[in-house]
Amino acid sequence: MINFKINGIPVQAEEGVTILDAAKKANIKIPTLCYNPDLSPWASCGLCIVRMAGSPKMVRACTTSIDGGFEGKDIITHDSEIIATRRIILELILSNHPNDCLQCSRSGSCELQTLTADFGIREMPYKKMVNEIPVDDSNPAIVLCPEKCIRCGRCVKVCQDVQNVWALEFQGRGFKGKIASAADTPLGESPCIKCGQCAAHCPVGAIYEHDDTVKVWNALHNADLHTVVQIAPAVRVALAEEFGLEPGTIITKKIYAALRRLGFKTVFDTNFSADLTIMEEGSELVKRLTEKGSAIPLITSCCPAWVDYLEKYYTDMIPNFSTAKSPQQMMGAMIKAYWADKASVTPEKVYSVSVMPCTAKKWETQRNDDMKSAGTFLKKDTGYDVDIVITTRELARMIKQAGIDILNLADEEADSPMGPYTGAGTIFGVTGGVMEAAVRSAYYLVTKKELPDVNFTPARGLEGVKEGEVDFGNGTKIRIAVAHQMGNIAAVLDKIRAARVAGQEPPYHFVEVMACRGGCVAGGGQPYGATDEVRKQRSSGIYKDDTQSKYRCSHLNPCINQVYKEFLGEPGGHKAHELLHTKYVERELYIK
Repeated sequence: MINFKINGIPVQAEEGVTILDAAKKANIKIPTLCYNPDLSPWASCGLCIVRMAGSPKMVRACTTSIDGGFEGKDIITHDSEIIATRRIILELILSNHPNDCLQCSRSGSCELQTLTADFGIREMPYKKMVNEIPVDDSNPAIVLCPEKCIRCGRCVKVCQDVQNVWALEFQGRGFKGKIASAADTPLGESPCIKCGQCAAHCPVGAIYEHDDTVKVWNALHNADLHTVVQIAPAVRVALAEEFGLEPGTIITKKIYAALRRLGFKTVFDTNFSADLTIMEEGSELVKRLTEKGSAIPLITSCCPAWVDYLEKYYTDMIPNFSTAKSPQQMMGAMIKAYWADKASVTPEKVYSVSVMPCTAKKWETQRNDDMKSAGTFLKKDTGYDVDIVITTRELARMIKQAGIDILNLADEEADSPMGPYTGAGTIFGVTGGVMEAAVRSAYYLVTKKELPDVNFTPARGLEGVKEGEVDFGNGTKIRIAVAHQMGNIAAVLDKIRAARVAGQEPPYHFVEVMACRGGCVAGGGQPYGATDEVRKQRSSGIYKDDTQSKYRCSHLNPCINQVYKEFLGEPGGHKAHELLHTKYVERELYIK
């Protein structure tokens, strides 16, 4: 431990931590733009400059580590020269930045806008020179607006270092330098997997999700349409942040009420179809474990960014992929193929909306023709099973536009039969949740007994790769792996490949993958500012929703059993495969 001072205040910090981290612990805020706790610091913006008392030399707090030389010294983080220098940096950034804040997607949540206000910048001493580059909206999930880019590099670092996708890169130098898609192709033709982590980490409005709220408003105001909505597990523990509450605050029943105030005629919950997914995927796991020659391990398929990644980078693993659709797509198919008839609603007039924490879900709705399964089943043109997807952020904007005081609404319930859910359905929103939910029901499907303790803790936490084992009795032990954050996936899949090449038994029987760190709670469409602390808070809300549920295993959901009895037949049956399962193909990294 090193003893030193920051602005005259005695501080003790462990050797090796940065000045920036030490200052945070001492409740001293040093301004930054390029820094993000998810990423390794690289001192791009220069706003975090500090110096030792009595020294004219300025260093960058994000990359300068505390060592023995700091013992007894005083670090100055704010004085007139440091503040003036930071002000100049901001003015130079603003001289290359558009002045359309009122029309920007990040207005009110822009880090540059906040710093400009903090420093009271009212005039521009430098000539305005904006690098005019056209907007790239070729990607179905996210939009690239290069002229707003401040070249902090956060999007590149998260895409390359964290996600290992390499769809974004630096191009050019100086004034003409920019961040663009790989090889300067349109973003929609690049290796991008639509996870939206670039947008989630961008401090300004240079990358953002496709805004589909106008399409939803138009549908809500169309008297000929019956608008149906579903909300994903992770939405319920994050939306409240947009209205001033702490991350992890559960407002599920107020969301139902707000959706009805917006004009939706029917409100369902994706947690129900998460339970449905477990019935299908759990049955698929049991079948693969018991049938000779089946592809093991079974790999989950709920995350569309992961599906896109696998179809591009790990095509040899396609036989291992679960054919079960994601909960969003299962719900979309069931709404039009089952519920519409039950509710005496013309399926062609159903407009199905989903609220997701994920930008890749916008792409998933049209991933292949299997996403039109309701129409195929009914032999009618019902369009795609899910007509449109909006993110948690987009829903928050709609609620604000409608003047709805969501926090003071009376609680309401979702509609039946595709609203009630179990705790297993809600934990889909966090890394390890799909695995834990599957274990709860797979244990029952194999043993015909309930799992003594449904809390499968080996699947929980933020460790990049988690491993565990489930004892099903009679000598049957299932080895599992959970990976989240795309850059961690290779370690698991390469281990599977190595065993296959060596002719050995697979190291795992069941593998869960989520593209985003922490799982859907920190998806690309969630409220900005996700850190590991925020991820933990949102995850805590998910597990709280699980523990307070009447039923905690998908196979115990009475409405799930009702749907199988009335319509689907049995898990993995012919009708279930027609509506709830899909297939995968090899995709090119660059679309030609």
